[in-house]
Order: sequence, then C-alpha cells, then structure tokens
Amino acid sequence: MKRRSNIQVMSRLIGLVKPLTGYMILAITLGLLGHLCATWITIFGGYAVLNVLGYSALMSLQTIFIVIAIIAILRGFLRYGEQACNHFIAFKLLALIRNHIFVALRKLCPAKLEGKDKGNLISVITADIELLEVFYAHTISPAAIALLFSILMSLFIGSFHWLLGIIALAAYICVGVVIPVLISKLNGDLGKRFRQQSGELSSFVLDSLRGLLETIQYGTGQQRLQEMNRQTDELSLQEEKMKRIAGRNTAITNTVILGFDLLMLWASTLLSMKGVIGFDGVLIPVIALMSSFGPVVALANLGSTLQNTFAAGNRVLDILDETPVVQEISGQPNISFEKADVDHVTFSYGGETILSDISIDIPKHSVIGISGRSGSGKSTLLKLLMRFWSVQQGKIQISNTDIDAINTQNLRDLESFVTQETHLFHDTIANNLKIAKLDATQEEIEQACKQASVHDFIMSLPNGYETQVGELGDTLSGGEQQRLGLARAFLHDAPLMLLDEPTSNLDSLNEAVILKSLQEEREGKTVILVSHRKSTMRIADQVYSVEHGRMS
Repeated sequence: MKRRSNIQVMSRLIGLVKPLTGYMILAITLGLLGHLCATWITIFGGYAVLNVLGYSALMSLQTIFIVIAIIAILRGFLRYGEQACNHFIAFKLLALIRNHIFVALRKLCPAKLEGKDKGNLISVITADIELLEVFYAHTISPAAIALLFSILMSLFIGSFHWLLGIIALAAYICVGVVIPVLISKLNGDLGKRFRQQSGELSSFVLDSLRGLLETIQYGTGQQRLQEMNRQTDELSLQEEKMKRIAGRNTAITNTVILGFDLLMLWASTLLSMKGVIGFDGVLIPVIALMSSFGPVVALANLGSTLQNTFAAGNRVLDILDETPVVQEISGQPNISFEKADVDHVTFSYGGETILSDISIDIPKHSVIGISGRSGSGKSTLLKLLMRFWSVQQGKIQISNTDIDAINTQNLRDLESFVTQETHLFHDTIANNLKIAKLDATQEEIEQACKQASVHDFIMSLPNGYETQVGELGDTLSGGEQQRLGLARAFLHDAPLMLLDEPTSNLDSLNEAVILKSLQEEREGKTVILVSHRKSTMRIADQVYSVEHGRMS
C-alpha cells in the first residue's frame, strides 16, 4: 500500500466532489443556517429572560416567542435539506467511485490482478468504498459549516467584549481542531491495520466458502474455523482499541467544553463587576457559547473515526493510482486479419523466464496446434497474443502490424479467446452467452451453441436458454461450462480463435464431438489450439511443441 498522509488522502477525495460543487455549496449554506437557527433559539430565550427581569431587550416578549417558533420550524427544514444534499452527494459519489474502480480494474486485468487477493479486492469495492460515505456526508460540509459558524459566533460574542470573542474562538479551535488532531495521532495506524485485517478476513471467508467441499472431504473444517476465529478475534481487538479511543475522545471533548463554559462565565462576570459590560453581556455570551458547540463537536467526534475512513480511502486510491502493465491503444487505423506471426518472443514474469525465443507462423485459415506439458508456457503465449502482457523481446504481428500498434478494441474484435476455465455469471445461459455479443439474436445464440455441440443439452433443460446457472456456473459440469465457453467464441465470430485446452474437461466421446465441430466450422477461421492431449492435435495443420518455454 502506498503511504499517503491524511491531508493527501483528504485532498484527493475532495477533488472528486468537483462535479457536485453546487450541491456541496447548497449543503453548506443550509447547514450553516440550520445551526444558526438552533443556537439562536437559545439566545432568544436569553433575551426573553432579560425582558422578564426588566433589562433592555431587542424586542417584546411576544415577538421573541414568535421568532423562536419560526426559527424552530425553519431549523427542521434546513436540517433536512442539509442532510438530503449531503447524502445525495455521498451516494452519487460512491456510485462514481465504484465506476472509477471497475474501470481501473478492467485496465489492470489480468496482468496486475493475477495472484491478487480477491477477498481483499471485494472488501475494497464494498466495505471500503461504503466507508467513504462518512467523509462525503459527514466531514466535508460539516467542516466548512463549523469554520463559518465559529467565525460568525465569535464575532457575535465578541460584540459584547473582544476578550469574550477570543475565548469563544479559542474554544471552537480547541474542540474542533486540536482535539481531533490529537485523537487522530493517538489512533496512529489503527485504522489502516483494521482495514487490512478486515480485507484479509473477507478473503479467508471467501476461500473457505469456495473450498467447502474439499474442507469437508479432508476433514479440515476445525482448522479453518480456528483460523477464522483467530482472525476475527484480532479484528475485534483492533476495533476495541478504536472504540476505547473514541470514548476517551468524547470524555475529553465534554470536559474541555465545560471548562470553556466556566471560563466564559468567569470572564464575563469579572468584566461585569468592573462595569465594562452589563448583565446582558454576561447572560447572552454564556448562553451563546453553551449552545453553539454542535458544529465543532461533530468535528471532534470525527477524530476517532476518520482514521478508519482515511485508511479505506487510501486502499481505494491504491487501485485508482495503480499503473496498468499494458495501456489501451486507440487512434490507429483499424486492420483486418490476414495472418499472425510470433517472431523470436521472450517473456519473463517475476524474474522467471516463461518463454524463450519462440517463433510461430500462423497463416490465414489454418489450424495451428501448440502442444506441451502443463507449465511449459503455452497459455502465456495465447495471453501475449491477446496483449494481456507486452512481449519483452521479439514481436508479435497481426497482418504485418505489431500488436502494440493495433487499437485495443480492434484487436479484441479480431480475436476470440477460450480459456481453460470458463467463467459463468449467476444469470441465464442466454445472458451468459451474450457477453460475447450483446446484441446477439436468439437465432445467432442457437447457431453458436450448435457449432459448439451444446444446443441439444441446453434444450433438454427445463427452461432452455433461460435456465439460470449457479454462482460461478456450479450447476453445470466442467465439460458443459467448457462448451458454453466455446459457444461464446463462435458467437463472437472473430477471424482468429485462441483455444486454451478446450477439451481438458471432456471425456473422449465429447472431445471427439468438439473436435468434429471445430473441423467443420473452421471455414473462414484461423485457430490456435493449445492442448497437452495428442488426440486434440489431430485436426491441426501444423503442430509446434513447447517444452520449458522453448520450441522443441
């Protein structure tokens, strides 16, 4: 995680508010007026007391009560308006941030996401982004409101005597600035550790759910449960520390407020005894100060919670600031597929050489087989052809154009990639297939499934193409999922098909059916077929063998 100061995190998060500046100004205005109304209810009560005691007052007692009633009603409307604006801003921005996150993840995938902790990513996308609601709804405008409110109230109290105004200003600064800063430093990196441990726990729970069958099979449930309890206890311990600091923060804040109230009472009484101010100069400033700590107390309470929010913001910014391994290309002339060439390509990952000096000619309308044992680099070669990574030495060309100079969207239109594991979403079969072509007609979907020899199976299901597949497609067998992946490739209808172990989950009979389909439907297609099965290579026009990243 990149280390950023709280100020840096705050400035970045505030920068995201620019599209909603008008709503933010409206929220600050409504909030300021609302807090002034709440405070002046009490102040007008003080003037009513002065009126009853026979001291000079601003207005008659009846007028004072009418004004109090009006501003009390206004307070309710203003408070509602402020909260409505703040939460509109917060939830609108959370939606925008999630959109930014998914755009960033799309650019980072797959190179920067392979091997990433998926549970931690889910924690960032859900819990961490949700925590930012505290910042947008309960920090930005409250801070601005507290600043403006403190200035206005200090000027009002100071109108009785400058010393009283300074005391009020010092009280607001101490409660609204000094205490939150001290509490924030007292928190240290508790918030950061809490968010990290929360993400780790989410990841562990996700892994445990996905591996539930294996856990039951091998009887390791007790060990998984013990580890889950250990992580939960550690998380609870961190939360307990944060709650303890929050309670201490409340106690300190209330003590400081009481101290300043007594100081205001002592100072105003002393000035009254010297004849500098009258009784109204004692009563009104004391009442005004006592009733005006609401905005700054809101900031004081944030001291113990913002660390958690800033830690969440830091994790979100880590994703937004992550640099993709491969940048998307645009602005180049689109090309059509004529042939492909892999020319002396070398690729290393994490210091380990995966492919070394690989060269393959891929003529148009040919079926090129790439065989070799697992871990020999076959799948990596297909990912390089998809430009998920960039080659480090040598080059890959399509139609005599380096793939680093081909528009990313154009490249995706030219290629269909079937991976070893087909990901299916918790949706209907038809919608899962439409990922390959969003505007596909039912006839096109059925034709693609016939080409993949899966149409008859789908029609045997109770709801046909509207049948729901479970999460990660767990209601279907591995072979059925694989054939749906192949149907996607046919539906995409790209001239270059990259097939990574398309028959690995199939028995011999179904493998023969798929290979027969590929052989019959290869017209107009160029196919690169990766497999460790010799039987799969029977339909290839030419077979290249890759062992330990080298041609053999």
